[in-house]
Amino acid sequence: MLVGVPGSGKSTVVGVLAELLGVGLRDTDRDIEVVAGKPIPDIFVDDGEPAFRALERAAVATAIAEHDGVLALGGGAVIDEGTRVLLRDHPTVWLQVSAAGGAKRVGLDVPRPVLLGNVRGRLATLVAERSPLYAEVATITVETDGRTPAEVAEVIVESLGLRDAS
Repeated sequence: MLVGVPGSGKSTVVGVLAELLGVGLRDTDRDIEVVAGKPIPDIFVDDGEPAFRALERAAVATAIAEHDGVLALGGGAVIDEGTRVLLRDHPTVWLQVSAAGGAKRVGLDVPRPVLLGNVRGRLATLVAERSPLYAEVATITVETDGRTPAEVAEVIVESLGLRDAS
């Protein structure tokens, strides 16, 4: 499982890592949009963040139960204590990024509800607020600043001992 703030590389690294390991990939943000029948920003506006977090917790639980490959979670999934409990028994990788590095990746005009306004400032706040929660669930932490998605995936494989022995 990959966790981290927006711009940490979860959505990109999940594909590279899945290909490297020869397994499937899944992104809980996509699962939530399918279940809700609308994009995440619309869920925040129409239903509110608590409703979104409940959908997110359910999506994580379902994905853990059904999926054998690599899983990318939304950046705020760790906010919910129930979601953190779900992650405890599973290898979880915190993709750590600086606010500046994350802002470069997401750009300054993005439709992400948690980044409205000053993207870099919001990312700095999210990094500060969520870092203890990511640390709580992380099996390993991988710094993504200055690394390509392929390099991040290689560090994950090596750190978790996932390299095929053949």
